Amino acid sequence: MRYLFPAMALAMAAAVPASAQQTEDQCSALRDTVLDAGFVTSARVMPAADTLPAYCEIRATARPAISIEVRLPMEGWNGKYYQAGCGGLCGILGRADAGGGWVNAMKPGLERGYATATSDSGHHGLSVTDGSWAMNNPNAERDWGWRSIGETHRVAQALIGAFYEGASEQAIFQGCSTGGRMAHVAAQRYPELFDGIISGAPAMDYTGLVATKMAWLTQANTAEDGSQILGPGEATLIGDAVMSQCDGVDGSEDGLIADPRACEIDLSALACEAEDTPSCLSEDESATLAKWRQGPQSQDGTQLYPGGIPEGSEPFWWLWLTGNAQGAGRLVPAFNTDFGRYMAFPTDPGPAWTPAEFDFETDPARLATMAEVYNGDSPDLSAFRAAGGKMIVWHGWADAIVTPYKTVDWYEKAAALAGSEEALKENVALFMVPGLDHCGILPGPDGISATALDPMTPLETWLAEGTVPTSIMAQ
Repeated sequence: MRYLFPAMALAMAAAVPASAQQTEDQCSALRDTVLDAGFVTSARVMPAADTLPAYCEIRATARPAISIEVRLPMEGWNGKYYQAGCGGLCGILGRADAGGGWVNAMKPGLERGYATATSDSGHHGLSVTDGSWAMNNPNAERDWGWRSIGETHRVAQALIGAFYEGASEQAIFQGCSTGGRMAHVAAQRYPELFDGIISGAPAMDYTGLVATKMAWLTQANTAEDGSQILGPGEATLIGDAVMSQCDGVDGSEDGLIADPRACEIDLSALACEAEDTPSCLSEDESATLAKWRQGPQSQDGTQLYPGGIPEGSEPFWWLWLTGNAQGAGRLVPAFNTDFGRYMAFPTDPGPAWTPAEFDFETDPARLATMAEVYNGDSPDLSAFRAAGGKMIVWHGWADAIVTPYKTVDWYEKAAALAGSEEALKENVALFMVPGLDHCGILPGPDGISATALDPMTPLETWLAEGTVPTSIMAQ
Protein backbone atom coordinates (compact mmCIF):
# COMPACT_ATOMS: atom_id res chain seq x y z
CA MET A 1 0.00 0.00 0.00
CA ARG A 2 1.16 3.52 -0.73
CA TYR A 3 -0.11 6.77 0.76
CA LEU A 4 0.15 10.06 -1.15
CA PHE A 5 -0.97 13.47 0.06
CA PRO A 6 -1.79 15.93 -2.76
CA ALA A 7 -1.44 18.95 -0.46
CA MET A 8 2.27 18.28 -0.42
CA ALA A 9 3.90 18.50 -3.83
CA LEU A 10 7.09 16.80 -2.70
CA ALA A 11 5.16 13.75 -1.55
CA MET A 12 4.10 13.09 -5.13
CA ALA A 13 7.57 11.82 -5.94
CA ALA A 14 8.11 8.07 -6.20
CA ALA A 15 8.72 6.32 -2.90
CA VAL A 16 12.41 5.60 -2.89
CA PRO A 17 14.37 4.76 0.27
CA ALA A 18 16.69 7.58 1.25
CA SER A 19 20.24 6.34 0.82
CA ALA A 20 21.87 9.73 1.35
CA GLN A 21 22.08 11.30 4.76
CA GLN A 22 19.50 13.96 5.52
CA THR A 23 20.83 17.20 6.98
CA GLU A 24 20.08 18.96 10.24
CA ASP A 25 18.70 21.89 8.24
CA GLN A 26 16.25 19.56 6.50
CA CYS A 27 15.11 18.34 9.88
CA SER A 28 14.73 21.85 11.30
CA ALA A 29 12.79 22.92 8.21
CA LEU A 30 10.00 20.51 9.13
CA ARG A 31 8.92 23.05 11.76
CA ASP A 32 7.39 25.00 8.87
CA THR A 33 5.41 22.06 7.47
CA VAL A 34 1.83 23.05 6.83
CA LEU A 35 -0.67 20.45 8.05
CA ASP A 36 -4.43 20.39 7.59
CA ALA A 37 -6.06 20.52 11.04
CA GLY A 38 -2.70 20.34 12.75
CA PHE A 39 0.66 21.96 13.29
CA VAL A 40 4.30 21.13 14.04
CA THR A 41 5.67 22.29 17.38
CA SER A 42 9.31 21.21 17.19
CA ALA A 43 11.88 19.39 15.04
CA ARG A 44 15.38 18.45 16.12
CA VAL A 45 18.09 15.89 15.38
CA MET A 46 18.66 13.23 18.02
CA PRO A 47 22.09 11.57 17.89
CA ALA A 48 22.58 7.84 17.52
CA ALA A 49 22.50 6.00 20.85
CA ASP A 50 22.62 2.33 21.80
CA THR A 51 20.77 0.43 19.06
CA LEU A 52 19.03 3.48 17.59
CA PRO A 53 20.32 5.48 14.64
CA ALA A 54 20.38 9.28 14.51
CA TYR A 55 16.89 10.54 13.73
CA CYS A 56 14.86 13.68 13.24
CA GLU A 57 12.40 13.97 16.13
CA ILE A 58 9.26 15.92 15.28
CA ARG A 59 6.52 16.83 17.71
CA ALA A 60 3.18 17.77 16.20
CA THR A 61 -0.46 18.20 17.18
CA ALA A 62 -3.50 17.02 15.26
CA ARG A 63 -6.51 19.02 16.32
CA PRO A 64 -8.10 19.15 18.72
CA ALA A 65 -5.45 17.69 21.05
CA ILE A 66 -3.64 14.63 19.70
CA SER A 67 0.06 14.95 20.53
CA ILE A 68 2.19 13.03 18.03
CA GLU A 69 5.88 12.17 17.90
CA VAL A 70 7.48 11.20 14.60
CA ARG A 71 11.01 9.83 14.33
CA LEU A 72 12.65 9.85 10.89
CA PRO A 73 16.05 8.18 10.33
CA MET A 74 18.68 10.68 9.22
CA GLU A 75 20.07 8.10 6.80
CA GLY A 76 19.22 4.63 5.56
CA TRP A 77 15.44 5.02 5.58
CA ASN A 78 14.02 1.74 4.26
CA GLY A 79 11.06 3.40 2.57
CA LYS A 80 8.57 2.03 5.11
CA TYR A 81 6.52 3.24 8.08
CA TYR A 82 6.02 1.84 11.60
CA GLN A 83 3.39 3.12 14.05
CA ALA A 84 3.15 2.20 17.72
CA GLY A 85 0.14 2.18 20.04
CA CYS A 86 0.01 3.15 23.72
CA GLY A 87 -0.88 1.42 26.98
CA GLY A 88 -3.66 1.79 29.54
CA LEU A 89 -5.61 5.01 29.19
CA CYS A 90 -2.53 6.48 27.45
CA GLY A 91 -2.00 10.22 27.86
CA ILE A 92 1.80 10.12 28.16
CA LEU A 93 3.55 10.70 24.84
CA GLY A 94 6.45 8.34 24.19
CA ARG A 95 6.06 6.50 27.50
CA ALA A 96 6.96 3.12 26.00
CA ASP A 97 10.13 4.39 24.35
CA ALA A 98 11.27 5.94 27.62
CA GLY A 99 11.15 2.48 29.19
CA GLY A 100 13.62 0.90 26.79
CA GLY A 101 11.48 -2.09 25.78
CA TRP A 102 9.86 -2.82 22.43
CA VAL A 103 6.18 -3.17 23.38
CA ASN A 104 4.15 -0.10 22.30
CA ALA A 105 7.45 1.54 21.37
CA MET A 106 8.83 2.98 18.15
CA LYS A 107 12.14 1.25 18.88
CA PRO A 108 11.59 -1.95 16.82
CA GLY A 109 10.86 0.07 13.70
CA LEU A 110 13.53 2.72 14.13
CA GLU A 111 16.21 0.09 14.71
CA ARG A 112 15.37 -1.39 11.30
CA GLY A 113 15.31 1.85 9.35
CA TYR A 114 11.58 2.59 9.42
CA ALA A 115 10.08 6.03 9.75
CA THR A 116 8.15 5.77 13.01
CA ALA A 117 5.42 7.52 14.98
CA THR A 118 3.21 7.29 18.05
CA SER A 119 0.74 9.50 19.94
CA ASP A 120 -0.73 10.13 23.38
CA SER A 121 -4.13 9.16 21.87
CA GLY A 122 -5.52 12.67 22.22
CA HIS A 123 -5.13 13.84 25.80
CA HIS A 124 -2.67 14.40 28.64
CA GLY A 125 -3.00 12.11 31.66
CA LEU A 126 -1.17 12.08 34.96
CA SER A 127 -0.82 8.30 34.71
CA VAL A 128 -2.04 5.47 32.50
CA THR A 129 -4.90 4.84 34.96
CA ASP A 130 -6.02 8.50 34.94
CA GLY A 131 -9.37 8.84 33.17
CA SER A 132 -10.41 12.28 34.45
CA TRP A 133 -9.61 13.84 31.05
CA ALA A 134 -12.67 12.09 29.60
CA MET A 135 -15.20 13.72 31.96
CA ASN A 136 -17.89 15.24 29.69
CA ASN A 137 -15.34 15.24 26.84
CA PRO A 138 -16.70 13.26 23.88
CA ASN A 139 -14.02 14.59 21.52
CA ALA A 140 -11.25 13.15 23.70
CA GLU A 141 -13.12 9.86 24.05
CA ARG A 142 -13.46 9.63 20.28
CA ASP A 143 -9.77 10.39 19.77
CA TRP A 144 -8.75 7.76 22.32
CA GLY A 145 -11.19 5.28 20.87
CA TRP A 146 -10.19 5.39 17.22
CA ARG A 147 -9.41 8.76 15.64
CA SER A 148 -5.83 9.11 16.96
CA ILE A 149 -4.84 6.02 14.97
CA GLY A 150 -5.71 7.56 11.62
CA GLU A 151 -4.54 11.05 12.55
CA THR A 152 -1.12 9.83 13.68
CA HIS A 153 -0.75 8.02 10.37
CA ARG A 154 -1.87 11.11 8.41
CA VAL A 155 0.51 13.52 10.13
CA ALA A 156 3.44 11.09 9.95
CA GLN A 157 2.93 10.50 6.25
CA ALA A 158 2.88 14.24 5.56
CA LEU A 159 6.21 14.66 7.39
CA ILE A 160 7.71 11.64 5.65
CA GLY A 161 6.76 13.17 2.32
CA ALA A 162 8.36 16.49 3.21
CA PHE A 163 11.57 14.98 4.63
CA TYR A 164 12.33 12.26 2.11
CA GLU A 165 10.51 13.64 -0.93
CA GLY A 166 8.46 10.47 -1.19
CA ALA A 167 5.71 8.52 0.52
CA SER A 168 6.16 5.26 2.40
CA GLU A 169 5.72 2.02 0.49
CA GLN A 170 4.46 -0.05 3.41
CA ALA A 171 3.01 0.51 6.87
CA ILE A 172 3.07 -1.59 10.05
CA PHE A 173 1.20 -1.05 13.33
CA GLN A 174 2.31 -2.57 16.66
CA GLY A 175 0.63 -2.39 20.04
CA CYS A 176 -0.12 -4.32 23.22
CA SER A 177 -2.99 -4.10 25.73
CA THR A 178 -4.72 -0.82 24.79
CA GLY A 179 -2.21 -0.78 21.93
CA GLY A 180 -3.59 -4.20 21.01
CA ARG A 181 -7.09 -2.77 21.06
CA MET A 182 -5.84 -0.03 18.75
CA ALA A 183 -4.36 -2.69 16.47
CA HIS A 184 -7.76 -4.37 16.14
CA VAL A 185 -9.50 -1.03 15.65
CA ALA A 186 -6.99 -0.23 12.90
CA ALA A 187 -7.79 -3.49 11.10
CA GLN A 188 -11.52 -2.79 11.31
CA ARG A 189 -11.86 0.99 10.88
CA TYR A 190 -8.79 1.53 8.66
CA PRO A 191 -8.49 -1.80 6.80
CA GLU A 192 -6.26 -0.38 4.04
CA LEU A 193 -4.00 1.78 6.19
CA PHE A 194 -1.60 -0.90 7.45
CA ASP A 195 -0.09 -3.79 5.51
CA GLY A 196 0.98 -5.54 8.69
CA ILE A 197 -0.38 -5.41 12.25
CA ILE A 198 1.05 -6.80 15.50
CA SER A 199 -1.51 -7.09 18.29
CA GLY A 200 -0.40 -8.19 21.76
CA ALA A 201 -2.69 -9.09 24.68
CA PRO A 202 -5.43 -7.00 23.07
CA ALA A 203 -7.83 -5.24 25.46
CA MET A 204 -10.12 -5.17 22.47
CA ASP A 205 -13.39 -4.83 24.39
CA TYR A 206 -12.97 -2.09 27.00
CA THR A 207 -16.61 -1.93 28.00
CA GLY A 208 -16.75 -5.68 28.59
CA LEU A 209 -13.27 -6.01 30.09
CA VAL A 210 -12.56 -2.82 32.04
CA ALA A 211 -16.14 -1.99 33.02
CA THR A 212 -17.91 -5.33 33.49
CA LYS A 213 -15.18 -7.87 34.21
CA MET A 214 -12.98 -5.62 36.33
CA ALA A 215 -15.98 -4.51 38.40
CA TRP A 216 -16.72 -8.19 38.98
CA LEU A 217 -13.16 -8.87 40.11
CA THR A 218 -13.09 -5.83 42.37
CA GLN A 219 -16.45 -6.50 43.98
CA ALA A 220 -15.58 -10.17 44.52
CA ASN A 221 -12.42 -9.20 46.42
CA THR A 222 -14.07 -6.60 48.66
CA ALA A 223 -15.52 -7.61 52.03
CA GLU A 224 -18.63 -6.02 53.53
CA ASP A 225 -16.44 -3.75 55.64
CA GLY A 226 -14.53 -2.61 52.53
CA SER A 227 -11.39 -4.59 53.27
CA GLN A 228 -9.55 -6.71 50.71
CA ILE A 229 -10.20 -10.47 50.84
CA LEU A 230 -7.42 -12.05 48.76
CA GLY A 231 -3.96 -10.58 49.22
CA PRO A 232 -0.43 -11.37 48.07
CA GLY A 233 -0.03 -14.14 50.64
CA GLU A 234 -3.05 -16.02 49.35
CA ALA A 235 -1.85 -15.49 45.78
CA THR A 236 1.39 -17.33 46.59
CA LEU A 237 -0.48 -20.11 48.39
CA ILE A 238 -2.87 -20.60 45.48
CA GLY A 239 -0.15 -20.31 42.86
CA ASP A 240 2.00 -23.00 44.45
CA ALA A 241 -0.94 -25.40 44.63
CA VAL A 242 -1.97 -24.69 41.04
CA MET A 243 1.51 -25.27 39.69
CA SER A 244 1.92 -28.54 41.61
CA GLN A 245 -1.29 -29.87 40.03
CA CYS A 246 -1.02 -28.40 36.53
CA ASP A 247 2.65 -28.26 35.60
CA GLY A 248 2.84 -31.77 34.19
CA VAL A 249 -0.56 -31.87 32.49
CA ASP A 250 1.00 -30.91 29.16
CA GLY A 251 3.53 -33.74 29.48
CA SER A 252 6.42 -31.56 30.64
CA GLU A 253 7.26 -30.34 34.14
CA ASP A 254 8.86 -27.04 33.19
CA GLY A 255 7.16 -24.50 35.45
CA LEU A 256 4.72 -23.54 32.68
CA ILE A 257 1.05 -24.28 32.11
CA ALA A 258 0.66 -24.74 28.37
CA ASP A 259 -3.11 -24.22 28.43
CA PRO A 260 -4.95 -23.53 31.72
CA ARG A 261 -8.18 -24.90 30.23
CA ALA A 262 -6.63 -28.38 30.27
CA CYS A 263 -6.08 -28.47 34.03
CA GLU A 264 -8.72 -29.28 36.65
CA ILE A 265 -7.79 -27.81 40.03
CA ASP A 266 -8.79 -29.16 43.43
CA LEU A 267 -7.90 -26.73 46.22
CA SER A 268 -10.02 -28.39 48.90
CA ALA A 269 -6.85 -29.29 50.80
CA LEU A 270 -6.23 -25.56 51.31
CA ALA A 271 -9.55 -24.94 53.06
CA CYS A 272 -9.22 -23.75 56.65
CA GLU A 273 -10.48 -26.35 59.13
CA ALA A 274 -10.77 -23.93 62.03
CA GLU A 275 -9.36 -20.43 62.22
CA ASP A 276 -8.10 -18.55 59.16
CA THR A 277 -4.31 -18.69 58.89
CA PRO A 278 -1.80 -17.72 56.18
CA SER A 279 -1.48 -21.40 55.24
CA CYS A 280 -5.15 -21.96 54.36
CA LEU A 281 -8.09 -20.33 52.56
CA SER A 282 -11.14 -19.12 54.45
CA GLU A 283 -14.65 -19.50 53.05
CA ASP A 284 -14.61 -15.88 51.86
CA GLU A 285 -11.21 -16.33 50.21
CA SER A 286 -12.35 -19.51 48.46
CA ALA A 287 -15.54 -17.78 47.31
CA THR A 288 -13.57 -14.87 45.86
CA LEU A 289 -11.25 -17.25 44.02
CA ALA A 290 -14.23 -19.15 42.58
CA LYS A 291 -15.70 -15.89 41.25
CA TRP A 292 -12.37 -14.86 39.77
CA ARG A 293 -12.05 -18.16 37.91
CA GLN A 294 -15.66 -18.02 36.75
CA GLY A 295 -15.73 -14.50 35.38
CA PRO A 296 -18.72 -12.13 35.43
CA GLN A 297 -22.22 -13.58 35.31
CA SER A 298 -25.73 -12.24 35.71
CA GLN A 299 -28.09 -13.68 38.28
CA ASP A 300 -29.51 -16.19 35.79
CA GLY A 301 -26.02 -17.54 35.07
CA THR A 302 -25.47 -15.75 31.75
CA GLN A 303 -21.74 -15.28 31.13
CA LEU A 304 -21.13 -11.56 30.63
CA TYR A 305 -17.51 -11.90 29.51
CA PRO A 306 -15.51 -14.93 28.29
CA GLY A 307 -13.74 -16.75 31.11
CA GLY A 308 -12.01 -15.52 34.22
CA ILE A 309 -8.53 -15.30 35.72
CA PRO A 310 -6.40 -18.11 34.24
CA GLU A 311 -4.51 -20.65 36.30
CA GLY A 312 -0.79 -19.95 36.18
CA SER A 313 -1.22 -16.17 36.43
CA GLU A 314 -0.87 -16.11 40.24
CA PRO A 315 2.78 -14.90 40.31
CA PHE A 316 1.57 -11.71 38.63
CA TRP A 317 -1.50 -11.05 40.78
CA TRP A 318 0.32 -8.53 42.97
CA LEU A 319 0.61 -6.05 40.10
CA TRP A 320 -2.90 -6.45 38.78
CA LEU A 321 -5.17 -7.76 41.53
CA THR A 322 -3.87 -8.06 45.08
CA GLY A 323 -1.04 -5.57 45.52
CA ASN A 324 2.10 -6.46 47.42
CA ALA A 325 3.37 -5.91 50.94
CA GLN A 326 4.78 -2.51 49.94
CA GLY A 327 1.40 -1.29 48.72
CA ALA A 328 2.23 -1.35 45.01
CA GLY A 329 0.05 -2.81 42.30
CA ARG A 330 -3.72 -3.44 42.25
CA LEU A 331 -4.07 -1.81 38.85
CA VAL A 332 -7.32 -3.61 38.04
CA PRO A 333 -9.35 -1.66 40.64
CA ALA A 334 -7.60 1.54 39.55
CA PHE A 335 -8.49 1.06 35.87
CA ASN A 336 -12.05 0.00 36.73
CA THR A 337 -12.62 3.01 38.97
CA ASP A 338 -11.57 5.72 36.51
CA PHE A 339 -13.10 3.99 33.50
CA GLY A 340 -16.43 3.73 35.32
CA ARG A 341 -16.29 7.31 36.56
CA TYR A 342 -15.36 9.04 33.34
CA MET A 343 -15.50 6.78 30.25
CA ALA A 344 -17.84 3.79 30.42
CA PHE A 345 -21.28 5.40 30.28
CA PRO A 346 -22.86 7.97 27.92
CA THR A 347 -23.38 10.26 30.94
CA ASP A 348 -20.34 10.23 33.21
CA PRO A 349 -21.23 9.55 36.88
CA GLY A 350 -18.09 11.41 37.97
CA PRO A 351 -15.56 11.10 40.78
CA ALA A 352 -18.01 9.84 43.41
CA TRP A 353 -18.69 6.59 41.54
CA THR A 354 -17.09 3.39 42.85
CA PRO A 355 -16.83 -0.16 41.44
CA ALA A 356 -19.30 -1.30 44.12
CA GLU A 357 -22.04 0.56 42.21
CA PHE A 358 -21.73 -1.50 39.03
CA ASP A 359 -24.96 -3.47 38.52
CA PHE A 360 -24.45 -6.67 36.54
CA GLU A 361 -28.16 -6.87 35.70
CA THR A 362 -28.60 -3.40 34.20
CA ASP A 363 -25.22 -1.75 33.56
CA PRO A 364 -23.89 -4.03 30.77
CA ALA A 365 -26.67 -2.79 28.47
CA ARG A 366 -25.82 0.82 29.35
CA LEU A 367 -22.30 0.30 27.97
CA ALA A 368 -23.43 -0.14 24.36
CA THR A 369 -23.08 3.53 23.39
CA MET A 370 -19.43 3.80 24.38
CA ALA A 371 -18.67 0.32 23.03
CA GLU A 372 -19.25 1.77 19.57
CA VAL A 373 -16.56 4.38 20.27
CA TYR A 374 -13.90 2.21 21.90
CA ASN A 375 -14.13 -1.45 21.06
CA GLY A 376 -12.28 -3.43 18.40
CA ASP A 377 -13.53 -6.94 19.11
CA SER A 378 -15.53 -7.48 15.95
CA PRO A 379 -14.43 -10.80 14.41
CA ASP A 380 -15.22 -9.49 10.92
CA LEU A 381 -11.85 -8.91 9.23
CA SER A 382 -13.17 -9.22 5.70
CA ALA A 383 -12.11 -5.73 4.58
CA PHE A 384 -8.62 -6.10 6.07
CA ARG A 385 -8.21 -9.55 4.53
CA ALA A 386 -9.48 -8.29 1.15
CA ALA A 387 -6.80 -5.56 1.28
CA GLY A 388 -4.14 -8.26 1.74
CA GLY A 389 -3.29 -7.29 5.33
CA LYS A 390 -1.31 -9.61 7.59
CA MET A 391 -1.87 -9.71 11.35
CA ILE A 392 0.03 -11.39 14.19
CA VAL A 393 -1.90 -11.69 17.45
CA TRP A 394 -0.08 -12.83 20.59
CA HIS A 395 -1.24 -13.31 24.15
CA GLY A 396 0.14 -14.82 27.35
CA TRP A 397 -1.77 -17.71 28.90
CA ALA A 398 -0.81 -16.26 32.33
CA ASP A 399 -2.36 -12.83 31.72
CA ALA A 400 -4.31 -11.84 34.85
CA ILE A 401 -5.72 -8.52 33.61
CA VAL A 402 -6.65 -9.00 29.93
CA THR A 403 -8.01 -12.51 29.81
CA PRO A 404 -6.55 -14.77 27.11
CA TYR A 405 -9.95 -16.48 26.85
CA LYS A 406 -11.39 -13.42 25.11
CA THR A 407 -8.64 -13.51 22.48
CA VAL A 408 -9.24 -17.20 21.82
CA ASP A 409 -12.99 -16.55 21.61
CA TRP A 410 -12.41 -13.71 19.13
CA TYR A 411 -10.10 -15.85 17.00
CA GLU A 412 -12.57 -18.73 16.83
CA LYS A 413 -15.36 -16.37 15.78
CA ALA A 414 -13.10 -14.72 13.18
CA ALA A 415 -12.26 -18.16 11.77
CA ALA A 416 -15.95 -19.02 11.51
CA LEU A 417 -16.67 -15.79 9.64
CA ALA A 418 -13.70 -16.39 7.33
CA GLY A 419 -15.09 -19.80 6.44
CA SER A 420 -12.47 -21.84 8.27
CA GLU A 421 -9.39 -21.49 10.41
CA GLU A 422 -7.27 -22.35 7.39
CA ALA A 423 -8.78 -19.44 5.47
CA LEU A 424 -8.18 -17.07 8.39
CA LYS A 425 -4.56 -18.22 8.69
CA GLU A 426 -3.84 -16.69 5.30
CA ASN A 427 -4.05 -13.31 7.04
CA VAL A 428 -4.05 -13.87 10.80
CA ALA A 429 -1.56 -15.81 12.94
CA LEU A 430 -2.37 -16.40 16.63
CA PHE A 431 0.29 -17.25 19.22
CA MET A 432 -0.68 -18.13 22.80
CA VAL A 433 2.41 -18.05 25.02
CA PRO A 434 2.56 -20.22 28.18
CA GLY A 435 3.69 -18.53 31.38
CA LEU A 436 3.66 -15.01 29.93
CA ASP A 437 2.39 -12.06 31.97
CA HIS A 438 0.29 -9.27 30.45
CA CYS A 439 2.37 -7.88 27.56
CA GLY A 440 5.32 -9.73 29.12
CA ILE A 441 5.76 -6.90 31.65
CA LEU A 442 6.83 -9.04 34.60
CA PRO A 443 9.22 -11.96 34.11
CA GLY A 444 7.58 -15.31 34.69
CA PRO A 445 8.86 -18.02 37.04
CA ASP A 446 10.94 -19.39 34.18
CA GLY A 447 12.13 -15.90 33.22
CA ILE A 448 9.94 -15.46 30.14
CA SER A 449 8.93 -11.88 29.40
CA ALA A 450 8.52 -9.58 26.40
CA THR A 451 12.28 -9.78 25.80
CA ALA A 452 11.82 -13.40 24.74
CA LEU A 453 9.48 -12.39 21.90
CA ASP A 454 10.08 -10.96 18.44
CA PRO A 455 6.93 -10.74 16.32
CA MET A 456 8.50 -8.15 14.03
CA THR A 457 10.90 -10.45 12.17
CA PRO A 458 8.25 -13.04 11.18
CA LEU A 459 5.85 -10.27 10.16
CA GLU A 460 8.46 -8.72 7.89
CA THR A 461 9.15 -12.12 6.32
CA TRP A 462 5.42 -12.71 5.87
CA LEU A 463 4.99 -9.37 4.10
CA ALA A 464 8.09 -9.75 1.93
CA GLU A 465 8.00 -13.44 1.07
CA GLY A 466 4.52 -14.66 1.92
CA THR A 467 5.85 -17.09 4.53
CA VAL A 468 3.24 -17.64 7.26
CA PRO A 469 4.81 -17.24 10.74
CA THR A 470 5.30 -20.36 12.85
CA SER A 471 6.90 -18.71 15.90
CA ILE A 472 7.36 -15.29 17.50
CA MET A 473 10.13 -16.35 19.89
CA ALA A 474 13.29 -14.27 19.61
CA GLN A 475 16.21 -16.13 18.08
